[in-house]
Amino acid sequence: MAEGLDVFEEVLPKLLKLQLFHDFKADDENDCRILKMVYEQLKVETFKAGSEIIKEGEKGESFYILTAGEVQVLRNTMAGDKIALANLTAEMGIFFGETALISTDTRGATVVAVTDCRTCTLTGKKFKELCEKEPVLGYRVMLCLAKRMSATIKKTNSDMATLYEALFDEVVN
Repeated sequence: MAEGLDVFEEVLPKLLKLQLFHDFKADDENDCRILKMVYEQLKVETFKAGSEIIKEGEKGESFYILTAGEVQVLRNTMAGDKIALANLTAEMGIFFGETALISTDTRGATVVAVTDCRTCTLTGKKFKELCEKEPVLGYRVMLCLAKRMSATIKKTNSDMATLYEALFDEVVN
């Protein structure tokens, strides 16, 4: 059992609610076996209200599942000001820092605990070790991450086109 976590049978429904593991089925013996391997690698971390869980620009090594509390996602503007992008709660089935599962790129945003928070954390190193043992885990999670990143790129492109049009209209008029 992963230290500080409930028993696997209580954690399994929470894992299955996460977008990252939505392809896994509770009634599939192999899926449950794979998710139990993930569960056994999770580490519980707690964060006091106001503390930074991840910081924009820093190297990312861990993926976080928010299991209790509320966080705020912030980004720096070009002028160096922080803007709030979203407030998210554990009840929403939230995870963040998922890029750390596949690389150690720099963080694209800051995540701050609004309330006292609890997360389950998995390092990219442990995830890659799991994928070596269970390639189906890597395939399914990577497919989910690729879809998620594709949707983000599409939205970003749409937002950029909207801003470009607004700027063009402002300059022309």
